[in-house]
Amino acid sequence: MINLELPQSLKNLQQMTHQLAEQGLRPISRKYDRIEHGDTPAELKPLAQMIAAGRPRGGGKGEKAEADPDAVKNGSNLMGIVSVEEMCWGDTGLMLSLPASGLGNAAIQAVGTPEQKEQYGKLYCAMAITEPGAGSDSAAISTTARRDGDEWVLNGEKIYCTGGQRCDAVVVWATLDKSLGKAAIKSFIVPRDNPGMQLVRVEDKMGLRISDTAALALTECRIPIDHVLGSAEIADTEAARKKAFGGVMQTFDNTRPMVAAMALGVARAALEITVELLEKEGVKADFSKSPYNSTAIELELYRLEADLDAARLMTYKAAWMADNGQANSKEASMCKAKAGRMGNDVTLKCVALCGELGYSERYLLEKLARDSKIIDIFEGTQQIQQLIVARHLLGLSSRELK
Repeated sequence: MINLELPQSLKNLQQMTHQLAEQGLRPISRKYDRIEHGDTPAELKPLAQMIAAGRPRGGGKGEKAEADPDAVKNGSNLMGIVSVEEMCWGDTGLMLSLPASGLGNAAIQAVGTPEQKEQYGKLYCAMAITEPGAGSDSAAISTTARRDGDEWVLNGEKIYCTGGQRCDAVVVWATLDKSLGKAAIKSFIVPRDNPGMQLVRVEDKMGLRISDTAALALTECRIPIDHVLGSAEIADTEAARKKAFGGVMQTFDNTRPMVAAMALGVARAALEITVELLEKEGVKADFSKSPYNSTAIELELYRLEADLDAARLMTYKAAWMADNGQANSKEASMCKAKAGRMGNDVTLKCVALCGELGYSERYLLEKLARDSKIIDIFEGTQQIQQLIVARHLLGLSSRELK
């Protein structure tokens, strides 16, 4: 049964990561908000080394996994949630720019072979899914992969690839046969320096400005045959095809709670700054008064705090389920939808509550509001998450409920 309090080991991790964010990210947040398309910030390299040194080896099910398979486990997913929230309290764009684990690493850990995990697990791996004609509908991917002897040959265009400029490798989603739809979609590991993959441009953005968001072109891009993640075979029955695509989509069951944790960190940061500014003006929400005896501003702060806590508990649950081998696709989408919406609501409301101080650059509130918007969009939009949840609740397939 899930415990609503973090174990001491995760509290220690939370405290350590918060110190990294407070001392390493928050002080340079505004500086790098004004810089786009530069190299990886020099200040991040020692932080990445510290994080890599403290990362547990062996992957993720907790220390009790082998000794007692039935024990409750607090593994890599819940550890990641705790760490990401604290780092994004410091700065989300800088966290995404750390030369450490990218979204592609989650895909490799989810469905990669032991050899692939060993070779690419310590590298910075981005993930390229979105295309000009395939956004939220991953099954509409048109980038192709064909086998040519002992190599795969990839052709297509990818956009909005987080970390696509600075990464070491990219996990590229491509189809083996467009006519078979999602059943033929596979993911492939492509080294960033592969001559067949070219950087087309790096996007200008409203938020997360220091984080590079790239467009990539693959032209007769050749990779070794063992660079496909999971099975290279196309299933021959409808049930098997559905299961195969489910394996590809399993990546999102791990990454969506992580994105939800980004919203937790951003919202908490905005709420803490707002509470501090309001207290200087004599407005203090101490939660001791009933709603009927509270001011409108105090009531708003209560609501925002409750919304943040609700999103955090949903995110913890989705991560905990993944660590304990429980199917969490519905919960992953629920927490991502809730936290993404909450992050937008909290940061914008904090800007409004603080008036000109919230809108100016004297504080980070306006930046946090800008950063929060994309969290509700990438890794599946708010609308897509609600659609996935509805399919689970109604027991309908993607074909039956679009």
